[in-house]
Amino acid sequence: MKVLRIPVGPLATNCYILIDEETKETAVIDPGGEAEKLIATLERNEAKVKYILLTHGHFDHTGAVIDLKNKYKAPVHVTKEDHDMIHSGASELFNMEGYDGSINNFIYEATVFELGSTKIKCITTPGHTPGGVCFYFDNILISGDTLFNGSVGRTDFVGANHRILINSIKTKLMDLPEDTVVLPGHGEETTIGREKQFNPFL
Repeated sequence: MKVLRIPVGPLATNCYILIDEETKETAVIDPGGEAEKLIATLERNEAKVKYILLTHGHFDHTGAVIDLKNKYKAPVHVTKEDHDMIHSGASELFNMEGYDGSINNFIYEATVFELGSTKIKCITTPGHTPGGVCFYFDNILISGDTLFNGSVGRTDFVGANHRILINSIKTKLMDLPEDTVVLPGHGEETTIGREKQFNPFL
């Protein structure tokens, strides 16, 4: 599996592009902006976009969703909790530019996405948002804004809860193998073992 990290948008959100090297089946995770930049990368890699996946519904993770959806006719998947926050307009943080309310592909704890022979497991991790989720495959965790290198997601936003976030991390993520590579929504990668040992929030 080829994993590309492309920082996009005003907050340098990490968009991850997963490409099965045999079939070219592709998942785009958190396309937060700069659609033309992402499309150029996809075209250069001859990617066949199968899924657009969202770790959560904040604007800096969803800015290019509709442009990619329209170009590749790929389904967009998000948790119902965060979809409802986007759809209700409850906060300017929950915004998907150009959204017409047509997304109804929801992510649950048991949801699995397949790219070639790789299975991507969904791990629900509410706290930063009501419907935050991480994606786990091949000893790699794409953690969105749940877990960072030396930090955790902010919980001073609408719909956030610090106690729930820490519980999500401790009960859902810290049981993963310590050599699991963590690819966060912002900043540099880390590992589960490193965060167990050094993350001051844990």
